[in-house]
Amino acid sequence: MTDEAWKIPDIAVAVDLAVLTVRSGALQVMLIERGIEPHLGMLALPGGFLSDVDESLDAAAERELTEETGLDTTGLHLEQLHTYGAPNRDPRRRVVTVCYLAFVPGLASPTAGGDARAAAWVPTAIALDPRTELAFDHRQIIEDAVERARSKIEYTTLAAAFCAPEFTVTDLRQVYEIVWGEALDPRNFHRKVTGVEGFLVATGGQTTRQGGRPAALYRRGPAHLLHPAMLRPPAPKPDSSRTS
Repeated sequence: MTDEAWKIPDIAVAVDLAVLTVRSGALQVMLIERGIEPHLGMLALPGGFLSDVDESLDAAAERELTEETGLDTTGLHLEQLHTYGAPNRDPRRRVVTVCYLAFVPGLASPTAGGDARAAAWVPTAIALDPRTELAFDHRQIIEDAVERARSKIEYTTLAAAFCAPEFTVTDLRQVYEIVWGEALDPRNFHRKVTGVEGFLVATGGQTTRQGGRPAALYRRGPAHLLHPAMLRPPAPKPDSSRTS
């Protein structure tokens, strides 16, 4: 075999972070404004290259998030979403990025640093609007992150992680409605979530902040998986009776 056949391609490894939260009645994603080329001034996910050969992917993800947004990663659960490695995704060279995903409640507003000129929470509806210009392949990454969130609240207790430490069933239902983009029947939802063992734990307290009768307060229970699953409402079928 020739030396050319053994040539190692010039490939760089990077990490990106899709951090999702529920704020101001919307599912939002953390975005930065790029302060360097390529895509100077465009919105992008926080991220960057590994700093050296000894840095792990997990450490790089935590470092980049802290450097570019100023957010404290202590206790923040990051999970790998997907690896993106299309040949032309970065104009500088072949770059393979490992995207990390985090679902977080109540994080503070970010403070830009590192290679970022600005950092902010952006509603995913705006981030994914065709008129919004995003760097690299970050539109696809955000689409994948949103779909992962929608899927995970079907079969895990993740939705409760978007709530305050104590919350009502209405608070929880609003999280499902925001993430799924679907209105849910309040009574049916209440019956389902309170019937799942270990999902919710009653605190014994009540609140009147939502108006009307006092509502019971709950906290997240020990369960991680939902049995049975909370399935998304099916997409409406096209009206076949209409003609063009």
